[in-house]
Amino acid sequence: MSVPAVFLYAEYQTSVPFEAIDWKPIDVEMKKFTGLLSKTWLSGLKTNSVGGFYAFDSLEHAQAYIDGLLIPFAAQVGGSLSVRLFDADVTREASRAIHSPFYPAVSAES
Repeated sequence: MSVPAVFLYAEYQTSVPFEAIDWKPIDVEMKKFTGLLSKTWLSGLKTNSVGGFYAFDSLEHAQAYIDGLLIPFAAQVGGSLSVRLFDADVTREASRAIHSPFYPAVSAES
């Protein structure tokens, strides 16, 4: 996997059990967006809110995803959307030190 430049957290304020979501066609649509490196689906404990944690190769691609998929979906389902963007570059060294799966391990020679 490529090293991400941006992490995106998104959550729809809704109450839908994850088991009721037909996620396979949603995954197909998500994969059409340039720069999406990965997504981890999230389902809120005791709230059934639905969201995800994403890794993108650039801020521009993350913003295109927000504008092209997340916002239109929120309007379609009448849900409230929360989105936060995080700088993956500034936290790289600290994340490697704690064995983040998003960054390659630093060798002893480095």
